[in-house]
Amino acid sequence: MESRADKLSRIVSLVKLQLRLSEWQLAQLRQQQQAMQDEQAWLVGTLNEGKAPAGSSSASIARRLNRTSVGASAVQERASMQLDKVRSETRRVKQLEEVAKVALAHKVRDAEKRSLEDMTGTYAAVRDLTRRPASRNET
Repeated sequence: MESRADKLSRIVSLVKLQLRLSEWQLAQLRQQQQAMQDEQAWLVGTLNEGKAPAGSSSASIARRLNRTSVGASAVQERASMQLDKVRSETRRVKQLEEVAKVALAHKVRDAEKRSLEDMTGTYAAVRDLTRRPASRNET
């Protein structure tokens, strides 16, 4: 049977993996956000220059800028929610690590106690074997 400390350490490692995944997802959202901001800056620059790229009109660039702005807002919202998730998972990892640390301390303490009981039991048995029989004359 597995000890509570072993189970908790496995849970902690799984929660840490979930945290790493959430952090990676947040990084991906931030990259998307940066790409959209770069595209917005390029589109605004193109509109301000007054020279539309070949095959594009000012109206199509304006529509594209509008779509990019809406997309950037959506990504910003998702990134904000993901950041909250990362923060809560970080707190959860810290709490579980503390619980696992306490459980491990109990496990070590119990092992030391059993070891001490085994040693004292052995010494008591040796002491009983080496004890001299009491004299019948003594009262």
